[in-house]
Amino acid sequence: METNNSYNAGDIVYVFYRNPHTQDVANVQAAAVVNHPENSDELALFLYEDYYPLSDEMAVYSSEEDANEAYNHFLGDNSAGRLNE
Repeated sequence: METNNSYNAGDIVYVFYRNPHTQDVANVQAAAVVNHPENSDELALFLYEDYYPLSDEMAVYSSEEDANEAYNHFLGDNSAGRLNE
């Protein structure tokens, strides 16, 4: 995982996303790095029509493969949640 300072607006990254309706369900999801709409000096993740501040407290991966490996390490098998399937 890279530091979140190494991303630029326009990058596509991968994060763990927890289903808001079923808290015990999470998967790897692609998100776009964008300029924060309320503060153009900050970056945010655009995911499911919402903006999330991009901070070093957030696990962000530059490749789906890296995100899936981390998911499997921390949360178990993610083969059903892969984006390419």
